[in-house]
Amino acid sequence: MANRIKEKYMAGKRYFDYPMLFLVIFLICFGLVMIYSTSSYKSTVTYGNSYHWLLRQAVAIVLGAVAMVVCCKLDYRIMKSEKFGNGCYWASIVLLVLVLIIGAAKKGAVRWISIAGFQFQPSEVSKILVVIYLANRLSANAHKIRTFKDSIVIVLPTVPIIALIVTQNLSTALVVCSMIGVMLFVVSPKMKELMLTAGGGIILLFVYLLTANSYRNERVQIWLHPESHKKGFQTMQALYAIGSGGIFGKGLGQSMQKMGFIPESHNDMIFSIICEELGLFGAVCLILVFVALIFRMLLIALNTEDLFGSLVVIGFMTHIAIQVFINIAVVTNTIPPTGIPLPFISYGGTSILVVMIEMGIVLSISKKIHIR
Repeated sequence: MANRIKEKYMAGKRYFDYPMLFLVIFLICFGLVMIYSTSSYKSTVTYGNSYHWLLRQAVAIVLGAVAMVVCCKLDYRIMKSEKFGNGCYWASIVLLVLVLIIGAAKKGAVRWISIAGFQFQPSEVSKILVVIYLANRLSANAHKIRTFKDSIVIVLPTVPIIALIVTQNLSTALVVCSMIGVMLFVVSPKMKELMLTAGGGIILLFVYLLTANSYRNERVQIWLHPESHKKGFQTMQALYAIGSGGIFGKGLGQSMQKMGFIPESHNDMIFSIICEELGLFGAVCLILVFVALIFRMLLIALNTEDLFGSLVVIGFMTHIAIQVFINIAVVTNTIPPTGIPLPFISYGGTSILVVMIEMGIVLSISKKIHIR
């Protein structure tokens, strides 16, 4: 009798991924520490206090924490409907079109919408909306995907979204394409064809970057010859920072390159300062934390009770993984320079808010896993 009661209890017991929550909290706190360390000098020179960017990021994190808790408390299955998915699709289209109409220019690019003094990037918000839309579409039609053509037809509606993002930010469009590709790869039986298509796309992208008469071709030249190119200063300073950090670094707050040598060191190039202050040891530890987070998300995706939830987690997991890879690859000059933030760590209100919402949805999905 006692065993029967115990089995019944265990069958209905819900799971919550506390290790993943701990990793998220650690990354957010570490990001705040590094944003203060990298921005305090410039903040003091520009604004007369060392906390300007730290406080702005803290406000975004508070809003993100509220959003994450709300998303975690909600049942993710409310998003599992064609109507909700289509709503996400059209919301993404509208936001991206609005950027073209009323977008605010910043650093020579029109990627932001400004409302009551607050700015946000619709292309970042679109990452969440595209994942939810495509997860709905793929989960509802997975049984119909038999050929490579079926796979292409399923994702065809996302082309306008990608095209709109490309006009604003090519690197963000590549991240979205990666998310879509991995989600489709999970469902489609035509893996070989998809891999060949992805490989062909990468080759075409490099051909375009090498031949296009634009600033993108210039970035390739910076990547190939940073020491001699007139705009290779940032790349070289980042490499100096990484090299000077050694094994264990100069110590937290002791970076020299953040003293104006690396422009916007609290943004996309923050990993170079981490290497300088905490050394190779600190950089590897941070990478391992990201690997652990991605692993926890993969476990949730593998154990989720339905395909929709699994695809949502896979989409968000790809978002984190691809941005970590691109950011570190750019900082180390492994790939041509592009503006991709390091998730949780780089300064950016929209970026941290979007990532925290994603983590809230993933934790909500983890709550529906049954322990057996």
